[in-house]
Amino acid sequence: MSTVAVVTATRAEYGLLRPVIGRLAAGQEPGLRLVVTGAHLSARLGATVSEIEADGFPIDARLPIFSDDPAEPVARTIARTMTVFDDYFAARRPDAVLLLGDRFEIFAVAAAAAARHIPIAHISGGDVTLGAADEYYRHCISKMAALHFPSCADSAARLVRMGEEPGRVFCVGGLGDQNIRTLPKMTRQELCSSTGFDLMQPFALVTFHPETGANAPDPAVQSAALCQAMEAVKGVFWLITGSNADAGGEICSAAMRSFAAAHPDRAGFVQSLGLKRYLSAMEYASLVAGNSSSGVVETPSFRVPAVNIGSRQAGRILCTNVISCGGDAGEIEAALRRALSPEFAALAKTARSPYNGGDTAGKIVRVLAARMGTPAMTGAKTFYAGPVPAFDPLAEPAL
Repeated sequence: MSTVAVVTATRAEYGLLRPVIGRLAAGQEPGLRLVVTGAHLSARLGATVSEIEADGFPIDARLPIFSDDPAEPVARTIARTMTVFDDYFAARRPDAVLLLGDRFEIFAVAAAAAARHIPIAHISGGDVTLGAADEYYRHCISKMAALHFPSCADSAARLVRMGEEPGRVFCVGGLGDQNIRTLPKMTRQELCSSTGFDLMQPFALVTFHPETGANAPDPAVQSAALCQAMEAVKGVFWLITGSNADAGGEICSAAMRSFAAAHPDRAGFVQSLGLKRYLSAMEYASLVAGNSSSGVVETPSFRVPAVNIGSRQAGRILCTNVISCGGDAGEIEAALRRALSPEFAALAKTARSPYNGGDTAGKIVRVLAARMGTPAMTGAKTFYAGPVPAFDPLAEPAL
């Protein structure tokens, strides 16, 4: 039996990969090798491997890559990740590696796989996030990949314009959108009981990460501006989640944790909500705010008002439910107030997600099963310079 190694390093990434992992775990071909790494195995970042364990998926390997130093340069983490995964691929060589997204950890995994000529299948290539280093990590992974599973027609077309062969690009829709449509949510009262906060009142779901692009603002300054804006906007409870493993992430989390501690009647902090609680919170929220990709990619499916702060997500498709603003406190406050207005809530209800691909996870698994071991996956790539075909995320991939 052929095998595919699915690698997950963060809570958000696992939430998206979960339906694909479930299909692979339940099927016959290809066989699943689930590899857990990154923040999942870090106590200071929430040790979110517990969510994977609770789902009951068999874990083939747990590969720690982070040191105890939150200020360790990213280049050193990348070097360690490449070494750790090269050792894993040497000992447990899979027939393919399935990767999602654009983080530096996943770039390092892709580089290790490519160096050993292991075919890579890449989910969510072709996206744009100009305010984050993820932008170039994502495109690097795409150029190393043999198969592409972009989340929307715009991203699929961009991959082809980058020279990827159309026959390797499968516009399957967004896994986040599929989760929203299919995952059973908690009731609002269950969400209150689970978090320990009164979320029967109007509340905002907040996730804020540091920007990592060139000349990125100071995360302490950015976090302070957001806290100042939340302080000024009354009448809503702030449900805040922790930041990610990017440089400066712990600074953001510390600021948010301090804000919640100083305003226990108006705010609550949870390092990680996990997939089910996070999507349930998004469903009931009056507002989603911050600069997480979920704030612009997943909120249109809920038609919930969203405020996108700064440039981390610059370049992504923005639907009518999203307000973008700069990073100073005054701009953030004005955007929050507008998003919470009845007029904007009505406008948000008109949002239409471009990421609905139907059975996205099923499409990905069917393409993998059909292409594993074939020249279309293992053969040399060529640079494509022809016309850009039309892509339909609702169409079944031509296998």
